[in-house]
Amino acid sequence: MNKMKKSKRLTIGCGKDVKKGFINLDIAKLPGVDVAHDLEKYPWPFKDSEFEYIYCDNVLEHLTSITKPLEEIWRISNNRAKVKIIVPVFPSVWSFCDPTHKSVYTYFTLNYFRPEDSLNYYSKARFNITKRKIVFQRVFRPLGLIINSSESLKKVWAHFLSHIFPAQFLDIELETVK
Repeated sequence: MNKMKKSKRLTIGCGKDVKKGFINLDIAKLPGVDVAHDLEKYPWPFKDSEFEYIYCDNVLEHLTSITKPLEEIWRISNNRAKVKIIVPVFPSVWSFCDPTHKSVYTYFTLNYFRPEDSLNYYSKARFNITKRKIVFQRVFRPLGLIINSSESLKKVWAHFLSHIFPAQFLDIELETVK
């Protein structure tokens, strides 16, 4: 009998949002949390290339490093794994209002982990950016529909309009490159 390898999915920093069909990781051993681990302690308690999908919603900004967690996500994900990350995006008030936030992300931060980027010499972690969306507060959502319609408009927003029309979050999807 041919045994199929069961695909594995991970939620990083799930808190009380435990997801069925996922390994749920959080620093606190809450109900439904499968693995309790401090994400500032490396390496994380998973094997290399263990996951096909990793979901991380409003967690990475609470860590002191941007590079180390992305290296761990790269290490524990298999080649071509899908990674979804949601973080507050600078200059949003959400980037700074929570006193437990330690890292700040911009529209361009994860560019430094793309294979084609010339500034990625400090890390071996590589990801293709497959989708990037700027999430706006309700009052600016109509503008967000326009801005998110093209990569060029998103870059214009990031360089020139982000302080005038601040967004809340960056919703980014990556594909692991190994």
